[in-house]
Amino acid sequence: MHAGQIMFAQVMQHLPLHQFCAIVKRYDGDHDVRTFPCLDQFYTMAFAQLTCRESLRDIETCLRANDHHLYHMGIRGTVARSTLADANELRDWRIYADIAYVLIGIAKDLYRNEPMGVEISDTVYALDSTTIDLCMSLFRWATFRTTKSAVKMHTLLDLRGSIPDCIWITEGKVHDVNIMDKLVVEPGAWYIMDRGYLDFERLYALHQARAYFVIRAKDTLAFCRRYSRTVDKATGLRCDQTIVLTGPRAAQRYPEPLRRVVFYDEEKDKRLKFLTNNFAVAPLIVAQLYRRRWAVELFFKWVKQHLRIKAFYGTSKNAVKTQLWIAIATYVLVAILKKRLGTDASLYTILQILSVSIFEKTPVLQAISRMDLTNQPVQPCKQLQLWDL
Repeated sequence: MHAGQIMFAQVMQHLPLHQFCAIVKRYDGDHDVRTFPCLDQFYTMAFAQLTCRESLRDIETCLRANDHHLYHMGIRGTVARSTLADANELRDWRIYADIAYVLIGIAKDLYRNEPMGVEISDTVYALDSTTIDLCMSLFRWATFRTTKSAVKMHTLLDLRGSIPDCIWITEGKVHDVNIMDKLVVEPGAWYIMDRGYLDFERLYALHQARAYFVIRAKDTLAFCRRYSRTVDKATGLRCDQTIVLTGPRAAQRYPEPLRRVVFYDEEKDKRLKFLTNNFAVAPLIVAQLYRRRWAVELFFKWVKQHLRIKAFYGTSKNAVKTQLWIAIATYVLVAILKKRLGTDASLYTILQILSVSIFEKTPVLQAISRMDLTNQPVQPCKQLQLWDL
């Protein structure tokens, strides 16, 4: 039997501890803390994410039943429900937001050369948000509607490797388009957005920053066609036009020409109208880039299904943001583990193996390979069988 690290420790060894300690020191996170420092809190909450614990009592019960593994997990303090609740309530959530961004930087370097499915060498981002509904009687600070509370997770996703580049967690009432004001625009990069982000003043700011965008156009868009280019309708394209906006406000907010590409989606029987400020790429590339935007929807779906971000261990704003940021950090840690192991297994597969084998000392790669072997079809044996007489 392998006498090395348990699987949890194998995942956490990809956490840069020197940077974690520097971040904790920056926010004075361990001030007057004796028995349960920020690192113990992170390990405990990451364990809850990897094993899908339901509540603080569930976390406490599970870890106390395996208290002989706590030292090997890196947890030096005693895990108590009240101690963990106080830590989530009082310790600055920005500690875990900053460590998540450190991990995102590591993951982006690892996934930099991942294929994207579109023949383009530029960086491509998808911007979208997901709403996480909350109980109004418990989360009154998370204003959304008159009948319920919610928080929004706005995400700028790098489409190479599906790694989040930036995340903003806000109250549910914050409109998606306001997040565009927080973007640190990367010149030469592409930003793919749905119609919820259609604001010509903000799009013009992207254009002036020398970035490109692709966004769905509304059916009521007022414009004047200046020029039409020939398209191959067999590919689904219907038109490729240079237009200028004619609406009084829109024309003032975006005074330069735009490119309008119309694509017919045969599967859904829909005509999709796109606007972009890039006139150089082929029109089919514009449609393909928008189709790749679906990766951010899959990211939200994966995170909601496999991490604990729909049921919360605390009700304060700090506790909710702490749990969300540690969930994001856990997702990125698993992505880093996958890349460094060089395995083709999906994040879902790795997470499922970790969830049931978190205390085993089997190397993660060996566990994945063992599963791959058991899933392979049985090959016919060419050796003479005993009863083949």
